[in-house]
Amino acid sequence: MAILIQGIVLGVSIAAPVGPIGVLCIQRTLSKGRLSGFVSGLGAASADAVYGTIAGFGITILSSTLLAHRTSIRLGGGVLLLYLGVQSLRAEPAETAPTAITGPTASTPDVPGLVRDYGSTFLLTITNPVTILAFVGIFTGLGVGVSGNDTDAAALVGGVFLGSALWWFALSSAVGHFRTRFGRSTMRRVNRLAGVIIVGFGLLALWGGL
Repeated sequence: MAILIQGIVLGVSIAAPVGPIGVLCIQRTLSKGRLSGFVSGLGAASADAVYGTIAGFGITILSSTLLAHRTSIRLGGGVLLLYLGVQSLRAEPAETAPTAITGPTASTPDVPGLVRDYGSTFLLTITNPVTILAFVGIFTGLGVGVSGNDTDAAALVGGVFLGSALWWFALSSAVGHFRTRFGRSTMRRVNRLAGVIIVGFGLLALWGGL
């Protein structure tokens, strides 16, 4: 239980800093509803769990391969950021959007759209293989990943995913409360601002990968 709690705290601390994923989550929550923002966050949480699994279970062959190709992977992430930024710049606010994540008041979800939201943030997060090094360092400091205890590793990885998911749930829920206060013109400006920020992150990623 103590390791699980440590994983939850670690998951929140990894997800909380504002970056391109946070901007996307906020933009999608305001534009399309809380469910879209939360599912976008789950994509990032899943990618963090994948890297946590590689670090926690000592899958050195896979981690070495990813790190060896980190430049090309980073460039791919930069291109994806540019694409998502342009999409945000061109996006028009939905006339109606699901504002509830669960419950009888939730609207019928746009499943293909949610799959795209999840997949885009998963790919975006997974294109930063240097994250493995951070996980290896943290897990080693906690004594996980070097002791060979698979139970501890599974608990820590599960906690990372749960903590990250809880953060995205809280963020999308909090931002969703403000959605009804914004008109379509304001939403357009939010989309444009988010697009500019995301394009900026993409250019920085490309610059760093060259």
